[in-house]
Amino acid sequence: MAVGIFDSGLGGLTVLDAVTKRLPEVPFVYFGDNAHTPYGVRDADDIYNLTTKAVSRLWDEGCDLVILACNTASAAALRRMQESWIPPDKRVLGVFVPLIEALTERKWGDNSPPREVAVKHVALFATPATVASRAFQRELAFRAIGVDVEAQACGGVVDAIEEGDMILADALVRSHVDALKRKMPNPEAAILGCTHYPIMEDVFQEALGPEVTVYSQASLVAASLADYLERHPKMIGSGTESKFLTTGKPEKVSAGATRFLRRKIAFEQA
Repeated sequence: MAVGIFDSGLGGLTVLDAVTKRLPEVPFVYFGDNAHTPYGVRDADDIYNLTTKAVSRLWDEGCDLVILACNTASAAALRRMQESWIPPDKRVLGVFVPLIEALTERKWGDNSPPREVAVKHVALFATPATVASRAFQRELAFRAIGVDVEAQACGGVVDAIEEGDMILADALVRSHVDALKRKMPNPEAAILGCTHYPIMEDVFQEALGPEVTVYSQASLVAASLADYLERHPKMIGSGTESKFLTTGKPEKVSAGATRFLRRKIAFEQA
């Protein structure tokens, strides 16, 4: 019955935490590619190769459905995977879908023409690779018109969070928000386009100001996954136990994950 959750490092734990609270009866297998994090500075082919290798490992664990809880992988690899790599009996879903559903107030299966939405000025904070892919803007354009998206590549934030240097992460977030506001002084909404960033959500909100609506992915993904499994119950695979796998050093990753979620997490070698 396991569902796989993949991230380049610890950021996907924010998604895991939300989905386990929403779906306590479902076992989840978490795979962190900590040996190769961060993905946000890699090229598209490298991201694709690392992501497909990780997803294959989760399939071996009995996870027929895998959530890419990594915006960089969702942006740079998912479409290519869906076009030519994923077999008919498996599913791989990204984390952009719930965000765009929330922003445009329409379900993913709604194929009506793009229409105007309430929010006109959107700030996107993401890794350099996600920004370069323009995947968010492309998917948004299919569903909405008249939305101005200003993207800010947030270099260094993922590394600081992975290393547990929250003082540096705080300073970097404020610097990136300042840079964004020089380009878009009055955003109405902000997308935290990396699953690491919810850890810093309060800092983003404070730096942006109370008038900006901040969309964070974890709770949106959890609600979307619950809805998907209700409609596709057979996609819950044959795995029966929850576990944490890493390509990094299990002791170091476990310590970081325990600090990250504030509860004991024990990783195994992938």
